[in-house]
Formats: sequence, C-alpha cells, structure tokens
Amino acid sequence: MKRFTALYDALDRTTSTNAKVDAMAAYFADAPAEDAAWGVFFLSGERFKRFVGPRRLAEWAAEMSGVPSWLMEDCYIAVGDLAETIALLMPAATSDGVERPLHVWVEDYVLPLREIEDEDAQRARIGTYLGALPASQRFLFAKLLTGAMRVGVSRTLLVRGLAKASGLDGNVLQHRLSGGFAPSAEAYRALVSADEGAADIAQLYPFFLASPLEGPPEALGDPDEFFAEWKWDGIRAQLIRRAGETFLWSRGEERIEERFPEIVAFAEALPDGTVLDGEVLVWDHEQDAPAPFALLQKRIGRKKVGKKILADAPAFFMAYDVLEEDGEDLRALPMSERRARLEALVVDAPRVFRVSPLVEFDGFAELAALRETSRQRRVEGFLIKRKDSPYRTGRRRGEWWKWKVDPLTLDCVLVYAQAGHGKRAGLFTDYSFAVWDDRDPTARTLATIAKAYSGLNHDEIAELDKWIRQNTLERFGPVRSVEPVHVFELGFENVRESSRHKAGVAVRFPRILRWRRDKAPEDADALSGVYALARSLE
Repeated sequence: MKRFTALYDALDRTTSTNAKVDAMAAYFADAPAEDAAWGVFFLSGERFKRFVGPRRLAEWAAEMSGVPSWLMEDCYIAVGDLAETIALLMPAATSDGVERPLHVWVEDYVLPLREIEDEDAQRARIGTYLGALPASQRFLFAKLLTGAMRVGVSRTLLVRGLAKASGLDGNVLQHRLSGGFAPSAEAYRALVSADEGAADIAQLYPFFLASPLEGPPEALGDPDEFFAEWKWDGIRAQLIRRAGETFLWSRGEERIEERFPEIVAFAEALPDGTVLDGEVLVWDHEQDAPAPFALLQKRIGRKKVGKKILADAPAFFMAYDVLEEDGEDLRALPMSERRARLEALVVDAPRVFRVSPLVEFDGFAELAALRETSRQRRVEGFLIKRKDSPYRTGRRRGEWWKWKVDPLTLDCVLVYAQAGHGKRAGLFTDYSFAVWDDRDPTARTLATIAKAYSGLNHDEIAELDKWIRQNTLERFGPVRSVEPVHVFELGFENVRESSRHKAGVAVRFPRILRWRRDKAPEDADALSGVYALARSLE
C-alpha cells in the first residue's frame, strides 16, 4: 500500500495535469498487475459501498484517540476531510513492520469487513487496522472505508497516465474502460495489452458530451454548417444490439435494461451489430411530447418495474446517433453521414422509438426564437452539432454545443450554512435557502426549499463566512442557523410538487446566480408562488 499511498499523495499535492499524468504513468509502469488493477479501479471513480457510516467512524476514531466527540467534530470542520482527521488524531502506529501490497489490504482486510455483522467486532477490527498503519497509509485506509477516494483525477487524466505507461492509444483505453472495470490482475493485463482480443459484446462506447454555449450562437460561424435538435430531458443512454442480445447503458455506465423492458423488446428488431446513442424518456402519447422528468424518476429508482409503472410511465428511446452498424465502428465518420445512416434504420415501433428530429432554421436568430418555446415543448433547449464532426470521447469543445433555456429563478433567504470539505474546509460554503411560507397567513415563517453550493466568488464566500460566524443563532452538529436577512437569487431547471419534502416542493439543480444585496428579506418569494410555478410547468 506504500506505493499507492505515495501516488495518492503526489496527486493530491499538485494541480498540474501533466504532473498528475506523470505520477500515474510512473505508478502503472512499476506496480504489479494485482495492485495496478485496484489503482485503476479507485482512480477511475469506482468506489465501494460504505462499510461504515462517516458519523459512526468518527465516533469510533474519537474513542480510539481519546478525544471528546465535540473536539473530533471541530477538528473535522477545520480539516475538512474525515480520513485526514482520523490520520492526524490517532496514536502512533503499532505496525509489525510488514509492508502489505494494496491488493492485500483491499482483498484481505477491507472487503472482509462487510461480512462482520456484529458492530463491536467490526469496530475492534477497524481499530486494529488503523492502529497498525503509519499516518499516511491510515489516511488512505480510512478513505477506502468511507468510499471517498476523489483526488482530482478525471477519467481522461487516468487514461493519459495509462497511455503513457503502456504505449497504447488513449481512445482504445477509454473504450476498454467504458462500462466499469472489475479489478483483477487478468483484467489489468487485458486493459493494457497490445492485443485487441475478443471484444465484450456488451461493451459500450465512451459518450461524446456537448459543451455549454456561453455566448451568442452567431460566434459559432456559418449556421449552415450545423444541425440543431431539441435537448431532451431524460437519461442519456446507449442501446446495444449484438450477438442476439440487448444492452442498455446509462451515461453513468450503469446497465439499466431491466428498468426499461419495452425498449429492450423493441431492440430485438434492430440488426445485430447496432449501437445507438440517444435519450431514454417517458413519453406522453396524448400530447406527443416527453412527460415530466418526475415520471421518469419513478422508474430510475427501481431495478425491476411492475405493470402499473409500465402503464403509467411508458418508456421511449429517442435516438441521436448511430455509433456502430453491422459491427463496424462509425464514430470517425462525419455527423452528416452518421445521421443519414441513422435515419435509414427504419423500425416500426412508434410508441417506443423515434429518431430525434432535426429542427429546420434559417439563421441563428430564428433558432433563438424557437428556443424560447422550450419549456412549452418540455425540452431543455437545443443541441447544436457540426455536420462534419466525428463522434469523439468526453467533452471536446468546438463541435457539439448545448444551448439550454435560461434558468428559472427565485429570490430566497439564507437560513442555514455548513462548512465545506476538501479545498473548502473551514469555510461555510454549503447553504440552505427558504421562501416565505404563506400557507398559514397568520404565521410569518420561512420554508426551506433548496440547498446550493456554487455560484459565489472567493471574495463573496469569505465575506459570507465571516458574517455566518458572527450571526449564528443555533448549532445542529456541523450546521448553523443564521439570521434570515440575506437574499440570494437562485437559478434552477425545474420545480415540482413533492410530498417527500417538508415544503411540498422539489427544486431541480439549484445554484446561486447572485447575492441580492438590493433586496430585504421581506422581498423574497413566497411558497404559493413556487407552487404556482410548479403547476405551470406540468
């Protein structure tokens, strides 16, 4: 574990992408395949389900360290990382002096913890392991327990490191990593092997992602060089038909075919060797439009769906692109040719499948006018794609753009704050916001409706942090309630009524747009207005 701990420390200490790539390349060039496999697993963002909750682990670490729980909590807030806090507070190691490789720690020490049902026995075992490790490795071990291995390495950077160590093309490695990586020495050797070998029939392709269009579309150039299509609000997915079998992958690289059996049944009509990129939606056949995302959510959370859900939330696949035809990889072809091939895939399944229609427009000004109708159409705006673009990997600026409709907004009052983690440790950066609850006109109260973590600059965060510390009303563990005097404009994608939330509404993708210093708390929006907005969007 010493070697991987040194890599993690090197990655954590630098913001240079080249330095990160070099550190990973050196690790993978030197590490045995058994350890390198787990290195790929963790650095690619894979994680274990937590073996123990962070609150319980913090309590155990406080007992082992001989510090009161309040001091552990304050140290955690100051440090911003539970694993680092544990590593700093625990007594000196009582190691037996034997260095154990990463794969041994994971397979022989960490994974067996899930088989221990007795809490006292699990606590004792974890205490023994933490006590035997030096601080740097103890930190990494605690990371493994909490499942929080983030270290500023994207999949793209990992691939660059592997490519430098193995000499393979990065696109080949991206493709092989798609769909997850099951860590073993054999899997790692296959990953970095120059031999193409037999491809897994379920293997998906890395998704090509559109970049946000932040300026006027006229800056893109000649509109005749672009396709435009509606940006559907569903689950980005790849539908794969190979060797008589069907696979449906979400953009998060999760197999989801059991949740959408009607799409799987439709795919039986596709020729073998076909891979389609598109969006899974719930379709409102009466309106001939996508149903609200909330209806799709009813299917996302289920591994299998019953007859009622199948009837109430009928699934639909809106195809954007064809990536493979007759087993041939088409990604290098221009978008215009892939589009023609997609449209030639005539499949008679009007209630389950459709090719995403192109939007005809005469100049970007006309497209801007159409964009204003997005919410009425239950879409998020436009995707704008160069006609000559290949299907690339990840987010590459310059060829595919998403031009989303302007966000909905509400003026809300700051009511709670919590310290951040990592680089934001020690600063109050996680905020809860409320609107006036006018359900009872005789009461003057606030109803919390959203949490937001982004949108303020460094100076505003520092100013607000100082104010929060000076104006705290109550403490609830790491959360502080504050004087309800500051108003912020929040932007969000959607809002709907929800019995699961105390205020009765759920806000989607909230973020801070600006600090409304010009407004008093009484100028903030009321809950009745939020309800009315939610109903207008149904």
